[in-house]
Amino acid sequence: MELQSLILVIVGYLALINVVAFALYGIDKFKAKHNMWRIPEKVLFGSAFLGGGIGALLGMNVFRHKTQHLSFKVIIPLAIVCNVLMVGFIIFLALK
Repeated sequence: MELQSLILVIVGYLALINVVAFALYGIDKFKAKHNMWRIPEKVLFGSAFLGGGIGALLGMNVFRHKTQHLSFKVIIPLAIVCNVLMVGFIIFLALK
C-alpha cells in the first residue's frame, strides 16, 4: 500500500475510534447519573487501547467522568503512548 493511502487509512481509523471512545465516556456518564446499566470499564479501557486514547482522555475531562479513579489517570495516558507507538511502528514498517 502506498504510504499516502496508509496514512489516510490510519487517520480515518483513529478519527472513528476516538469519536467512539469519546461517546462511550459520555454515554457511561449519562447512565451513571440515571442509575442505568453501565458500560464495563474493560470496554472503556479497550476503546482507548484500540486507538481511542485521546478520545477517552477528552471524554473523561469533558464529561468529568472517571477523573478521580487512579486506574484511569494512569492507564489512559499509557494507552495514548501505546497508540503513538503503534502508529509509528506501522508507518516504520510501511517505509521498509
